[in-house]
Amino acid sequence: MTTESTYGEQASHGSARICRGCWDQMHMPIPIGGPLALPFRAFGITRSKMNPDICTICERSFQYVKKQRQITVDATILFADIRGFTDLSERIEAVRLSEIVSLFQDRCAQAIWAHDGIVNKQMGDGLMAIFNFPIIRKDHAAAAILAAQAIQRNCAAALNSLAPDALPGRLLGVGVGIHSGEVQIGEFSSFRTDFTAIGGVVNQAARLESQAAAGEILVSAETAAEAAALIAGAEERTLTLKGIEQPVRAHVLVKR
Repeated sequence: MTTESTYGEQASHGSARICRGCWDQMHMPIPIGGPLALPFRAFGITRSKMNPDICTICERSFQYVKKQRQITVDATILFADIRGFTDLSERIEAVRLSEIVSLFQDRCAQAIWAHDGIVNKQMGDGLMAIFNFPIIRKDHAAAAILAAQAIQRNCAAALNSLAPDALPGRLLGVGVGIHSGEVQIGEFSSFRTDFTAIGGVVNQAARLESQAAAGEILVSAETAAEAAALIAGAEERTLTLKGIEQPVRAHVLVKR
């Protein structure tokens, strides 16, 4: 089974018959689609909400899958957040606000899944995605950039259609930050059994996202080096990021 694709191609998602994470990590064919999946569902093994092409074994049984609590993985981390959300929340009713958050999370998830990433955390008007675990994808930096571009294409018009008059003179938009490198993945809590990623790479991706304006994708130099064809001609910006001593060089991609 191959999980890679060339730049510009999108893998179908939600149609896998076996869990791609269990296959890539353990070479174990866990059925998640079709008749063979029915007995597994009886034991609570279903498609994961992090990505419908992996299963709840990947999501909730990290120690079983990897035989240890934590591992180090080369990965790309993506953070995305709605710009203007705080002001918006003070101007519109809760039901409409909930619709905006739901639409944002759904559009982001579809873009991330289409490029083999997982939605690891959802934080209201923001989220964190991991590329290259548990689904292995060698071109994970490019996959994250392509997912970010799809997020920008798919979110802006849809978000503003739900609240056209809430922020006079301003449009809602999404800011995205992406960084690649070694991250620690595992179960870091005694009361939660699903995995996440921590470390400096995660922190820098979050800091980049915090500096991205509506419609911008800030891509670290490390990510850009692994996906040069997608970054060609992009503006470069030097940033001072909270908690990071040295200035950070980022490439700026904007929504087209």
